[in-house]
Amino acid sequence: MIKLGVNIDHIATLRQARYAGMIDSPNCEPDIAAAASACERAGASGITVHLRADRRHIQDRDVFRLRNSIMTKLNLEMGNTPEIVETALRVLPDEVCLVPENRQEITTEGGLNVTRHFKALKQTVQRLHTAGIRVSMFIEADAMQIQASGETGADTVELHTGAFANLSADLQQDEVDRLEAAARFAQERGLLVNAGHGINYLNVRLLTRIPQWNEFNIGHSIVSRAISIGLENAVRLMLERLKN
Repeated sequence: MIKLGVNIDHIATLRQARYAGMIDSPNCEPDIAAAASACERAGASGITVHLRADRRHIQDRDVFRLRNSIMTKLNLEMGNTPEIVETALRVLPDEVCLVPENRQEITTEGGLNVTRHFKALKQTVQRLHTAGIRVSMFIEADAMQIQASGETGADTVELHTGAFANLSADLQQDEVDRLEAAARFAQERGLLVNAGHGINYLNVRLLTRIPQWNEFNIGHSIVSRAISIGLENAVRLMLERLKN
């Protein structure tokens, strides 16, 4: 079965709406570590957080706390900037997913251009590997980007599923075919293949038909459903959807 990594950035978004600058307060809620534990109890294979340069949701303190509390896998999404790379080398997550960042974006809007930034990305991959951290590239379903990702030494590619998620149901099959071709191309080159962005309870079943997937990273849909049914139940429900 496809593994599920739960992105809990929006747990921090809710906290920051009320307690930005006060996360040490005893009144501060929701608690990011408690949310991660709930996801793990429900069967998540890992926890994903994005430490952005603008710190709009996840804070440095959160990442260090999660490193000490998570029992499964900590996947740290991050831009390839010197400051964040140094933080990752102190935290030592199990995996880093390198992503593009734009301060004006609401969420990550597209895949990393590995071919354009190849030299810098390869150097970062080498540094992270030396520290024992696995590396993933968040990219579009494009053969050139997949090839370049493999040549940096990355272990995994995470294919951006935003284009698929933004299409109406009657138009999604062509995009699924494109994702499957890209996933096959990546797997043939020895890369693990993950997927993320815009995956929800309605569209996930169509994606599960692609046999090459290793893991889906899903956040907003799960956190949204948790408002109605609770976080553990929301994770369990998504895991049910992942079963072929």
